Formats: sequence, C-alpha cells, structure tokens
Amino acid sequence: MKEIKFAVAGVGHIGKRHSTLIEKQDGAKLVAVCDVRTKDETNFDIDVPYYSSLTEMLESEKGNIDVVNICTPNGYHAEMAIAAMKAGCHVVVEKPLALTTADADKIKKASEMYGRKVFCVFQNRFSPPSLWLKEIVDAGILGEIYMVQFNCFWNRDNRYYIPGNWHGTADLDGGTLHTQFSHYIDIMCWLFGEITDVKASFFDFNHKQTTDFEDSGMVWFRFIKGGVGSLNYSTSIWQGNFESSITIIAENGTVKVSGQYMTDVVYCNIKDYEMPKLKPTNSPNDYGPYKGSAANHCYVIENVVETLNGTAEQSTNISDGYRVVDAIEKIYSCK
Repeated sequence: MKEIKFAVAGVGHIGKRHSTLIEKQDGAKLVAVCDVRTKDETNFDIDVPYYSSLTEMLESEKGNIDVVNICTPNGYHAEMAIAAMKAGCHVVVEKPLALTTADADKIKKASEMYGRKVFCVFQNRFSPPSLWLKEIVDAGILGEIYMVQFNCFWNRDNRYYIPGNWHGTADLDGGTLHTQFSHYIDIMCWLFGEITDVKASFFDFNHKQTTDFEDSGMVWFRFIKGGVGSLNYSTSIWQGNFESSITIIAENGTVKVSGQYMTDVVYCNIKDYEMPKLKPTNSPNDYGPYKGSAANHCYVIENVVETLNGTAEQSTNISDGYRVVDAIEKIYSCK
C-alpha cells in the first residue's frame, strides 16, 4: 500500500482532530499544516512543518502532498479546495463543501480540470444506525416512503459564538444549517434524494447579539422520488445538546432513530422484519464546553487512503456535497 501524504489547512478544533487521526491511520502520513494564527496561538503540538498560509504550504511542500484537508471557515472552502487541486492535490473538504451552489460548481469544474478527487466530510454516514437505515431504504424493505421528519435541537451559546470568531458571521459561517446541521441534511439527501416545493419559517430567539442569521427554523418539502418531509432545527437549547432524530413513516412500517446525535434506534416496527443487532456508535466529538456529532472522522481518513490506493470505493464525493449545498440553498431561499 502506498503511503498517502496529507496536509491540513486550518488547525482549530476540527483541524487538530484531522491531524491526529491522520497520524494514527495506517498508510497515512501528516507532512504539513497551515493556519493564519501562530503555532503558539493554536497550541498545535504535532512536529510537522507549520505554515502561515495555504499558498506558502503548497509552494514549500510542492510534490510532497497527496491530499489537503480543508478545515478552515466555511467561506474559504471553495477557494482553498480549488487552489489545492490546482497544485496537484486531492482534497478532503469539511462540511459544508461550499456556501453556494455556484461555488460548489467551481469546485466540481476544478476537480474535472485537474483530475483530482474531492472527498466530503459527512461523518454521520458511518454511524451504524445510518448505515442500517440506508440498507433498509435502498432494499425497499420500508416500501413507499410517506413521511420523514428530522429534528435537530442543539445548544450553541456564548461558549461557541465568541465575539471576534468566525462562527456566527454571514460571510464565513453562512448559517445555522451550514455549520451545525449540514451532516444531517446529508443523511436526508443520502437516504431519500433531492427535495423540492420547499417552504420554511425562520426565527432568532436568543442569538440576536451573537449571529448574523437565524438560530431556529421549521421547514417543509417534498422529495422528488416521493414522500414528504420536514426539518425542525434550533441551536437555542439551554445548556447542552438535546436531540438529533429522524422518524420515517412508510408503507411497510415505522422507524425512529434518535438520541443527542442520532445514535439510537428507539422504534422499529416493520412488516415481516426483525431488526439486527447493530454495532456500538462512536461517542460524540468533544469540544470542551460544547459537543458535536459522532466522532467518525477516522473512517473518512481511512476511506481516502483506501480509495487512493485502489482498494475501496470513494464513500463521499463532490455530488454528495453539492446536493447538500443545493438543499440548504433551497431552504434559505425561503427567507
């Protein structure tokens, strides 16, 4: 197996996680990182070359990087992914792929022009309940899909939206759906396809002083392939994350997966079907005062290594990332 050389752009919470997992992954090697902040400011403690910009890193490490992991604020994802591909690197892009479909299109064109792969980070796909849902939906076990409901109720307060930080800004963050819940929108699109006939209402309950956008929303839509759906979301939950859940009502049965991070099958009643025992779900990402979704980034890095060595198929691609950006754009067009 060829050793895959990784570099990481942005070493905040998630960039550090990528860096650590690359170090631990068989067949992967971390060769460089970059951040506009100094090494002392980020407290980055892995002994690799540390650069102050992506441009400097790509020029200094020319020919020594196979993959660049883009872990910077959302508004930089498109330009950095394109720059890395132009330099001959494949890219892993943290969610969301971009803030607009126009920028996602630019990434797609760059991927085709330079012949580089784009891996999107949708770690929730690797959770056992998500894999099980994909299996029973694709196999037609549920029959015709009638109704799907997503509830995403998290805490993001002043411990997260710190003045002067990029979180909460319109240009770099984008919106609540981009940073907080795009991986759940990915699960929705992955399972049921694209959405249409979108209607939505948005609210700003307790983030008026901390964000440029809504903290809560109620969304209704139809799936192009059939069935109707809704998404209720909020970051106004007091103190800690409450729930991320999906309820599916279908021709042959009803299923609900819930828990703080959609990790537990809490209801399964399907015609002539016995639910299998699922593997345990990984614990959530721990960012100290607040928590994130299931810590499945290791599977993303593993898939990159295996895909580039030709021993596995790419688990997430640019079309998956585009579909999520498109869904968010359709929802926010209702504002």
